[in-house]
Amino acid sequence: MLWNIASTFIALVKVTSARVPQPFHQSFASIDSQEIIFELHNNTVYLSNVQHPKAVYYGSWGPSERPLWIPLTAVSVNTSKVTEDDIKRTIQDYIDQDDVFNLAFLEAVLLQTATEGVIEKQAIDYLRSLNVSTIFVPPKVTIPSGASIGTVNIVPESQNQHVEGPFVAALKENAFYLYPVWRLYSDLYSVFLQGSYDPGDGSGIYRAVGAQNTKFFEQPLIPVPSRIYSWRDPRPLAGARVGVKDLFDVKGLQTTGGSKAWTHITPFANVTAPAIQRIIDLGGHIVGKQKLAQFASAADPWLWQDEHYPFNPRGDGWLTCSASSSGGGCSIAAYEWLDFAIGTDTGSSMRLPAAVSGVYGQRPSQGMMSLDLALPVSHPSDTTGVFARDPKKWAHFSKAWYTTTMQQNSTLTGLPAYDVPNTNQFPKRLVYLSEFSPQNQAATEPIWQSFISNLTQLFNMTTETINFTAVAQSAPEPAVPIMLEDKTMNTIWTWDQWRIIGKPLINAWTRLSDGRFPPLDPTHRDQWQRFLTDPVKEEDFQEALESRAKAVTWFEESVLFSTNESCSESLLVYDIGPGGFPSYREDVLNKLPNTTYVYKKADDAAILGASICPIFGCADYTIPIGEVPYKSAVTLKTEMMPVSMNLVVKRGCDFVLFNMIERLADAGLLRTVKAGRTLF
Repeated sequence: MLWNIASTFIALVKVTSARVPQPFHQSFASIDSQEIIFELHNNTVYLSNVQHPKAVYYGSWGPSERPLWIPLTAVSVNTSKVTEDDIKRTIQDYIDQDDVFNLAFLEAVLLQTATEGVIEKQAIDYLRSLNVSTIFVPPKVTIPSGASIGTVNIVPESQNQHVEGPFVAALKENAFYLYPVWRLYSDLYSVFLQGSYDPGDGSGIYRAVGAQNTKFFEQPLIPVPSRIYSWRDPRPLAGARVGVKDLFDVKGLQTTGGSKAWTHITPFANVTAPAIQRIIDLGGHIVGKQKLAQFASAADPWLWQDEHYPFNPRGDGWLTCSASSSGGGCSIAAYEWLDFAIGTDTGSSMRLPAAVSGVYGQRPSQGMMSLDLALPVSHPSDTTGVFARDPKKWAHFSKAWYTTTMQQNSTLTGLPAYDVPNTNQFPKRLVYLSEFSPQNQAATEPIWQSFISNLTQLFNMTTETINFTAVAQSAPEPAVPIMLEDKTMNTIWTWDQWRIIGKPLINAWTRLSDGRFPPLDPTHRDQWQRFLTDPVKEEDFQEALESRAKAVTWFEESVLFSTNESCSESLLVYDIGPGGFPSYREDVLNKLPNTTYVYKKADDAAILGASICPIFGCADYTIPIGEVPYKSAVTLKTEMMPVSMNLVVKRGCDFVLFNMIERLADAGLLRTVKAGRTLF
C-alpha cells in the first residue's frame, strides 16, 4: 500500500482567553482515513488511529478550516493543590516507566487534579521550562493570575474514560478529541509477520500495521501502546504486550500458518481464538502475529522458503531459533519492549526455541488450554505456552491465563480429565534422566551441578539418576515400548493436519491452478506428496491413541505419580538441547567440530528427551540457568550462548511447578534474562 506523504503546517489560531498550542511541524504518512503516522524527537515513529477518541472535551476557540493536531500529555495528579514536585515526580515516572512517552508530547498538557484543585505558580513555571505552550484544565481548577502559559478551559464529556499519558489531540470546531498513540518499533530480527493493534472501536477487530497484504510477507512495524494507559487497570494482564504465533486466529487479521498458498485460499479471521481472546479480556495487547515454521513443522532454518527465517540475537546472531514457535522465542530474546509471546508445542516447539534463545517457555499439561481457531498439527498432542524473560512474570501470566473452564475436552486429547491444584505440594525427589545430558558436559556441568544442588537444598529433595529409555522399554505395559517407536507418534502427529489442512489446501489449489500441487516448503511438500498415494489411515491413528492412553496410565502410576504430600512425587530434569554446543541457522556450519543439530538423539536413547511429554501428556518447562562461551564460526570471536534445563512434572501439576519457579526466583536461583547478545 502506498503512503501519501503530506507536510502539515497549520497556522496558529488566536482565541480570546488562550494561545492554542503550535500544531505538529512533522510529516504525516497518511495510510488511510483512519490513521496518521508521525515522528517526534530523535526520529521516534508513532501511529494514532484518529477515528476513535479515548476522550472528548468541549471548549471555545476560533474556527479553523481543518483540525489542529497537537502532541499532548494527559497528566493526572491526585491532589487538590498541585505543586512543582507533583509535576516533576509524575513526569519522571512517565519517563522511567514508559517507552512510548517522550518530552515532545509536552507541547500541551491536559492537567487533571482533584475537584476544585489549585495549580501553584511554581508548577506552572516548571511546565514552561519544559516548553509546554498550553495547558487544558477542567472547570473549577484555579490557575494563578498572570501565569505565563496559555490556558484553555474545557468541559469533559460525561462518558469519558480516565485518560493519562501521551496522546494526539485534535481540535475540531468546539470539541477537543484525545486519540491514543502507539510507538512503532522496527522488527530488526525478522520475528514478526505483521504488527497489529485494536483501534478501540469496540468491535474487537484488529488492524494490521504497514504490511496490510500478508500474501507478500513484508517486514512490518510493530505498534506498542503506552504503558501509562494501563496503570489504573486492575486486570491481571493489564498492559501486557503480547506477540502471537501466526496459527491463532485474531479477528481482522489473516492467519497465514507460514504459507503463502494458504493465504490465497483462506479469508481474514472474523473471530479471535478463545485462548487469545482470554489474554485480551485479561488486559493484554496483541501487538502482532509472529513467524513459525510452515504449519508448525519441525523444519530446519535452511528449509524455510515462504518466510525469511528469524534471527536469534544471542551470541553471534547466527544461532538457530529452532522451529515452529521460533519467532516467539527469539522475539522475547530480542526486544525489551515486548513482554510475552504465545506459541504452541506439539513435539518441542515451545521448549527448544526457549532453550536456544535463553528465555522461559513451557509445554503445559496436555489439554490445559483450548486450541479452537488455531491451525492444528495434532489435537492429541498440541499445547500452547508462553515465552517470557522474567520467571515471576511468566508464572503470573500463565496462572492468570490457564483456567479449568478452557481446558480441552478428552475427546480431543484422548486422555482423561485432571485437576490443576494451586498448592505448595512440591516434589520430594529430583530424578535426572541420564541419556538426555548436555552434550558439552565440560562446559555445562558446573552450571548444572550448582543449580541442582541449590534446587534440591531449597526444597529438601532427594536425588536419583535413571535411564528413562531402559525404564520405558522394560515396562510391563506393552503399549509403552510401542509409543517409543517413531511410527506411532508420527501417525498421531500427521493425521489431523493432513485431513484439516493438507487435503483441503491441495484440493483448493488444484481447482484454482489447473491441477497443480501448491507451492510449499520442502518439509510439507515431501510429506503431503507422499500422502497423495499413501496417506496415514484413520484406523492406525485410533490404534496409536489407544496405545498412548495405556502408556500414559503406566507413566502416571510408575514414573510421575501423586501422593498425599506431592502433586507430582518426582521432578524429572533433563537437557532438551543444544547442550552447550552452538547450533547455527546455516546447515554447513553445523558440520564443523564442536557444533550440533537441535534434533540430535543420543545413542542410548530411543526418543528425544523433548518427546517424553508429547507422548505421556506431562508438563515440561524450559528454564535458562546460565551461559557458556563458544568460538563463533561467524564472528571468529568468543561469544556466549544460553544453557537451559528442563523441569518435568505430572500432568495437572503446572501451577505447583510455577509455585516452585517463583520460590526459585525469590531465592535468586532463577533470574530475569535481558534482551540482546547475552542473558545476564
